[in-house]
Amino acid sequence: MIFIGVALVVAVGLALLISADAGAMVGLSQGQTATLIPLFVVAIVFAGGIFTQRRKASELVGNLMLWLAIIGLAALTYAYRDELGGVASRVAGEFQPGVAIVDAEQGLATFRRGMGGHFEIAATVNGHTTPMIFDTGASAVVLTIADAEAAGISTKRLSFTIPVSTANGTGRAARVRLDRMEVGGIVREGIVAFVTEENALEQSLLGMTFLETLSRYSVTQNSLELAN
Repeated sequence: MIFIGVALVVAVGLALLISADAGAMVGLSQGQTATLIPLFVVAIVFAGGIFTQRRKASELVGNLMLWLAIIGLAALTYAYRDELGGVASRVAGEFQPGVAIVDAEQGLATFRRGMGGHFEIAATVNGHTTPMIFDTGASAVVLTIADAEAAGISTKRLSFTIPVSTANGTGRAARVRLDRMEVGGIVREGIVAFVTEENALEQSLLGMTFLETLSRYSVTQNSLELAN
């Protein structure tokens, strides 16, 4: 067991050296240095099994095969880390529909449809996390009065003169301009929004004043994709 512990410590040490490209000091590429890890670990485990105590050859071979399988699985996990990361993000999105699956390189944010059938969006308005519903029928971003106040908007000074239609019927709203709004890593400043009067709206809406600033947005059966 001591030799196995030593093997693991050595493997971790070699991994750190690879990340720092230490192999370059002895003329090895990063890939060549990486191949030393499984060989070194196998050699230590095998030697440990031979010299520490007498064991049957079949037992030593069995242990060797087990370690080779572990090392192979670790190598596959590392090789497909990007793909596995995408799968993990998608699974997380199923359990947290409002959280975006972000592809920073492509400038994409993907949301999964919620249990209620809507696309829930965890937006950030003026630094405050604001849950919203994706709604192309809304001509603008629409905030409940509670969300507006949480985002630092002084609602007492607003004039609610704009008639709006909501799920609760007809109400009135005030026009504001948001300092900063972020959705799935996509940032916009100066977005025009409406703040509804109290009890006029149950949840804020991600409407067209934000959506029209995107290069595109698309909806499939269970996912919403926003492109910066």
